[in-house]
Amino acid sequence: MSRRKAALSGQVSDADLRLLRIYRKVVECGGFSAAEVELNISRAAISMAMNDLETRLGLRLCQRGRSGFSLTDEGAEVYEAAQRLLAAVEGFRTRVNGLHAWLKGELNIGITDNLVTMPEMHITHALSALKERGPEVHIHIRMMPPSEIELAVLDGRLHTGVIPALKTLAGLNYLSLYEEHSQLYCAAEHPLFTADALTEQQLAEHDAVVPAYAQTPEVKALHEPLKAAASATDREGIAFLILSGRYIGYLPTHYAERWVRDGRMRPLHPERWHYLTRYCAITRKGAPPNLVMEGYLEELQRLITA
Repeated sequence: MSRRKAALSGQVSDADLRLLRIYRKVVECGGFSAAEVELNISRAAISMAMNDLETRLGLRLCQRGRSGFSLTDEGAEVYEAAQRLLAAVEGFRTRVNGLHAWLKGELNIGITDNLVTMPEMHITHALSALKERGPEVHIHIRMMPPSEIELAVLDGRLHTGVIPALKTLAGLNYLSLYEEHSQLYCAAEHPLFTADALTEQQLAEHDAVVPAYAQTPEVKALHEPLKAAASATDREGIAFLILSGRYIGYLPTHYAERWVRDGRMRPLHPERWHYLTRYCAITRKGAPPNLVMEGYLEELQRLITA
């Protein structure tokens, strides 16, 4: 008599794998009753699964009834084949999970200047955790103005960037990191260093350095009363001019702290002359999947919500 042709055709589905896992457990337990406890499903559900698998394969896999449970010859062969298939599936899962656990590749990140002194070391700690997850990950940092970071992320030259949230672009995703506090400062050699509470008119009598980069309308309004006598393209340039003793200007408190601590700089009426800048990590919408970048963003998110 000719052997029946198996009905299994096409791809092995998730439902097939589930049926095979139930079958494997039934065989290993020696019957439906013992497998019921191991699988935590009812005997009726197991019986239905076995009927579905036999129909799917076009084979009688086991004898069950009053005489007990036993495998047919075909059932024994299917059990051996299922063992190999399920082991391969588990091996695949382990291999893929390993790719997540031990990342490989590059992370190209753009960062605006003078953020390394931020008390909330989200970026530093996220990069450290990323390197722990992927010792072979290569990290490339470029210090760039915010507008250049936005363009580089949009055109794919950078995977991600950290910029002040002055505006939002439709093609970018934004992950809020922290707020940076800035105050108005002068140096120890400046006439206002020993002055008490100052009025707007008094401040306007002294030369000020103003930023030559984009600012929010609120920050621009704080600079309008000042006597703009110099400009700088970054915070380091502003610090240089303030430390000359000839100018007043705004700096982030974390950046100015070293000079305040040494008595070389002081904030002027900090209760009034200050502002906040929110910083975000940006990525391109619709960017190709990248496990390294996703791992970095996961670490950032973990630090933010900790």
